[in-house]
This record gives sequence, C-alpha cells and structure tokens, in this order.
Amino acid sequence: MKTVIAIILWFILFSISWPLAIFLFFFLGFFWLILLPFRIVGFTLEVVFRVIGAILTFPLRVVRAI
Repeated sequence: MKTVIAIILWFILFSISWPLAIFLFFFLGFFWLILLPFRIVGFTLEVVFRVIGAILTFPLRVVRAI
C-alpha cells in the first residue's frame, strides 16, 4: 500500500513540477545505491548474531529435550 501511495504522490508532484519530480526520481535511486552496503552489513550482522545465539543456546535445548 505504501508503494501505491508513493506512486500517486509522485504523479501529483510530476503534474505540479516535472523537473523536481525527475530530480527526485534519480536522487532517490542514487540514495538507495549509497545505502545498499549498509543494508548488506546489517543483514550480515543479524545472521551472525542469530548463529551465535543458536550456538550458545544449543546445550540448553539438548538438556530440555532429554
């Protein structure tokens, strides 16, 4: 639903001021490319912490299962 609202708002902006809408279209794509490495690092750290948590809680899970 957020995407549909964003597209509608962009078309409204395009009808009011097309140079600003075109600028925002390219700027947001460029901004997304700049932030992409941070999202990849965040995903990697999340996976690492989940693996560490699973390793640390594994003995407790084994004891409970017995």
